[in-house]
Amino acid sequence: MSATSVSSDRLDDLWKGVRAGVPIFVASAPFAVLFGAMAVENGLSVAQAVLMSAAVYGGASQMVGIELFGQHVAPWLIVFSIFAVNFRHVLYSAAIGQHVPHWSPLKKAAAFFFLVDPVFAESERRVENGKRISIIWYAGMSLPMYCSWILMTWIGAKFGSQVMPDAHAIGLDFLLSIYFLGLVMGFRKRPRWLPVVLVSAVVSVIAYRTIGSPWHVSIGALAGILLAAALPPRAAVPLEAAAVEEATS
Repeated sequence: MSATSVSSDRLDDLWKGVRAGVPIFVASAPFAVLFGAMAVENGLSVAQAVLMSAAVYGGASQMVGIELFGQHVAPWLIVFSIFAVNFRHVLYSAAIGQHVPHWSPLKKAAAFFFLVDPVFAESERRVENGKRISIIWYAGMSLPMYCSWILMTWIGAKFGSQVMPDAHAIGLDFLLSIYFLGLVMGFRKRPRWLPVVLVSAVVSVIAYRTIGSPWHVSIGALAGILLAAALPPRAAVPLEAAAVEEATS
């Protein structure tokens, strides 16, 4: 294969990643603007809000963090709470890591920083379609989203209070829940999806009522993982049956 052909393939892979990320940019923009506006409302400066987006880069954990900032709790508790919410990203990296053995440890360490919820979902979808996750495709999808997240945070922090009404009053803070629900529903055709989701949801609600936020997130996720691990392996489906199942689904 010539150098020109390799370069063309890499460029094509890059643009495929960018195209896959466009819906993610559009969907995540309101959350970043909302976070920026709420961060300033809770006492952070514009620079602090942008720095938090750049360093933490996790919408749910950032929302938890600014709520705790507003309550003037101990700094160590804020850090620990953000870690608890972001623990799901450890699970994401473990799942994606098995699909990218060709990446070096340095590439994995850098790439997994950008492994947020929609990037994980899109990467898993790519694997299900029988395609390889290349570092070029991954960068084309995740890097523009990261830059967009920071930019939209700045816009929200700078101008949010002027153009955005009370987020709680009109239910904008509920957008994050709707967004996560959409991501979860994207995997509904997977085996055992329903029991794992139900157990995670029920345990999470119970944990929220008894222990409180943000621990219910990690506890619910752990319950789903334990159930998935306890269930017996799924029997292999013959190729003919799999083809019929695919055709009729």
